Amino acid sequence: MWPAMAAMAWCLLVQPGYAATSITNPGQFLDQAESLRLKDHAQFAQMLAQIHPEAPRLSEAEQWHLRYLDAWEDMFNGNYIKSETEFHQIIDRSGDPVLIAKASGLLLSNLAFNRRYEEAFALANHLASSLPEVKNPESRYTLLTNLSQMLDFGEQTDLAVQYARMAEDAVPPGESLCRPFYLEAAALYNGKRLTSASSELRRAIDVCTAAKEPVFANGMWLVLASLHIDENQPAKALALLDQVAASVRTAHYYPHRLSSRVERAQAYLKLGNDGEAKKAALDALAISQPDDTSEWLMDDYQVLYQIEKQQGHNAAALNYYEHYSNQEKSHLDDIRSRALAYDMAEQHLLMQKMETERLSKQNSILTLQQTLTAKAIETGRLYIVLLVLVLVSVILWLFRLKRSQLRFKQLSCLDGLTGISHYQHFTSEAGRALQLLEKKHGIACLIAIDLDHFKQINDTHGHALGDAVLKCTVAVCQQHLRSEDLFGRLGGEEFCVLLLDCHREQGMAIADRIRATIEATLVDVEGGVMSFSASLGVACTDRSGYELQRLCKDADAALYRAKRHGRNRVIADTGSDDLQDATA
Repeated sequence: MWPAMAAMAWCLLVQPGYAATSITNPGQFLDQAESLRLKDHAQFAQMLAQIHPEAPRLSEAEQWHLRYLDAWEDMFNGNYIKSETEFHQIIDRSGDPVLIAKASGLLLSNLAFNRRYEEAFALANHLASSLPEVKNPESRYTLLTNLSQMLDFGEQTDLAVQYARMAEDAVPPGESLCRPFYLEAAALYNGKRLTSASSELRRAIDVCTAAKEPVFANGMWLVLASLHIDENQPAKALALLDQVAASVRTAHYYPHRLSSRVERAQAYLKLGNDGEAKKAALDALAISQPDDTSEWLMDDYQVLYQIEKQQGHNAAALNYYEHYSNQEKSHLDDIRSRALAYDMAEQHLLMQKMETERLSKQNSILTLQQTLTAKAIETGRLYIVLLVLVLVSVILWLFRLKRSQLRFKQLSCLDGLTGISHYQHFTSEAGRALQLLEKKHGIACLIAIDLDHFKQINDTHGHALGDAVLKCTVAVCQQHLRSEDLFGRLGGEEFCVLLLDCHREQGMAIADRIRATIEATLVDVEGGVMSFSASLGVACTDRSGYELQRLCKDADAALYRAKRHGRNRVIADTGSDDLQDATA
């Protein structure tokens, strides 16, 4: 049963799900996808495909989370080399302690799957030594579960059970006890300490079933069926296999599909039903890969060998026996390799401890010598330290003072409500920009914006809603402005935008997009939503010149014409009695 346990245990890192799956919140979307990895793997894969086009707009933390899920999927699909590279990058570069712990745990299993046992056990020792410093609940839980799995893999049953029980006491919010109970039962089973009546097995089945984690629940049911077979109760085993058959098919987890068929063949063989036993055994071979080596396939070939031998088919029996011998040899070689790797890792750790103790003793001697030498210059160093502390304190004080001055200067340039430039700062910056623009013979447009019937909004709905409308207007305008454009609040509901290096037609188009977006924007009020509009006037340097006062005057004149002609429109001052309406 161990290969199925080992293949499944690396998937222990399922996180709590969230109700929202909207792509508008990538963080929640990724958490929701992660929670479905084993519960609904098809949906998980679909969500990964859905969020990948959005990857460029994700935050750095969200991009690392997505890379972790991609690496998990690569490992799930057997692409161990690619996933190992991704795990190393996450560990070395993400800076997220939770992701580092998860990736380290999966890397541990990845190394084991590739039979790089020495590296795997060395990593396990490193993770175990770092465990006392891990305070994050998710990270600690992840390390404990993976250490339990790896020690079980190294046939260290007592240590595996100990780490599983530590994980039971460290379950983070949103997680169930399914995984640590599963790990404890799996370690006891692989250590030949479990029977069909063991409370640890029944507890794991009940908790994983209640937590709706079918892969782990199915694993425990199959352990129980195997125990029934070992205890010479094949009828119970068959009844149990029939009971979980639908769940195993739905989960489509290869180790369970294979093991359930082999257990069925073993049960039928014990009942004397050679026909059904052979059919189940051949079904198991049909879904296996040609180069697969596992304890399950070894048992499967043994069933086929016994059937053919009983029926007198010597050639077929010999063929199956050869396959059985090859599987048994591979299985025993793998066990020896794991044991040797574990012993070598322990020896390496022991040597490191001895070297550390030796260095520690040397360091103690050197420290004593340095202490005796330091006494002679202790007074001088104390004065130096005090002087440095005073100097650092002065520098820090000056730095904080300068930072406060810069902050106050920045705040003094901004409107307190909307966060954009106030009147004085806007006019100062706009005047300076127009002077520079005049020297290079550029062109600019000035847009005057005034909200329609704003006083009525304040009188009807209150100043709080009026403030919300002003903030919403600023947000709308900023969507259509470039980084070099100047934007300020002149007072009340009046705003002004200076578009640098912008011709009249471009300015009219931008102004009309702002007007249309404002008109389409809805603001929540009690019992419903409310729309509002704005009138805009445009003036350009090609007619009004580069003097800010003249530009503002012409833009205001166009704005008031827009007001007189029905509001919610854009009008450009033409420098004569004519006007240009962008909404016409």
